[in-house]
Amino acid sequence: MTPSNSPKPYPASIREWPEAERPRERLLAGGPGRLGDAELLAIILRTGRGPDPSGTSGGSALDLARSLLSRFGSLRGIESAGVNDLGSIRGMGPAKVAQLKAALELGRRFFAERDEGFVFGSSEEVAAYFSPRLQARQQEFFQVALLNTKNLLLKVETISQGSLNESVVHPREAFSPAVKESAASVIFAHNHPSGDPSPSEADRRLTRRLRETGDILGIRVLDHVIIGEKAYYSFADEGVL
Repeated sequence: MTPSNSPKPYPASIREWPEAERPRERLLAGGPGRLGDAELLAIILRTGRGPDPSGTSGGSALDLARSLLSRFGSLRGIESAGVNDLGSIRGMGPAKVAQLKAALELGRRFFAERDEGFVFGSSEEVAAYFSPRLQARQQEFFQVALLNTKNLLLKVETISQGSLNESVVHPREAFSPAVKESAASVIFAHNHPSGDPSPSEADRRLTRRLRETGDILGIRVLDHVIIGEKAYYSFADEGVL
């Protein structure tokens, strides 16, 4: 019989793999940049899934990570997936779902912290800044960037979460952080979970009210940007601000 040249599958437990092939050991030896998305996810998940009641074999943490990427399409898809959706994947119990959500949220918060002192020079830069923070959200988030007299970013705060309308986002609450921090100007941003950044009539009315309130307070509204899936809308670019 001619021997098969097909590679033999690795054991379900990564601990039984050759050391040079284990994701954790590869990360420690060469840095995280050498690993693919599935391998990084496998390190977070730590263990795979056991056989189901019918006896069907399970798989390693890497197999489970690949299942998640296959089901949700990308890291962004996994981040936007609900707890119940993640838990529907065999092997994703409450502990793994919590580990994964925590890791993704830490990444989001890292981006939020590291950019103090960032200078916004255009709507493209505003969109590039807010897209990683808002794009994958399943609800609408309305945020404000507080700037000093040189347009340096002081901090970003979330004003509201949920359906965006004039009753949820009131100019009083929208400008409260700016007054507290003595900001010279502000940039507002919110997302459209539908992926379409086209402004609604409510978005337009709200933007006009924010501009008027800023004029009264002496705090300039530099822009209001709507973040979509692959595009954005800038009220400043459209001449509204």
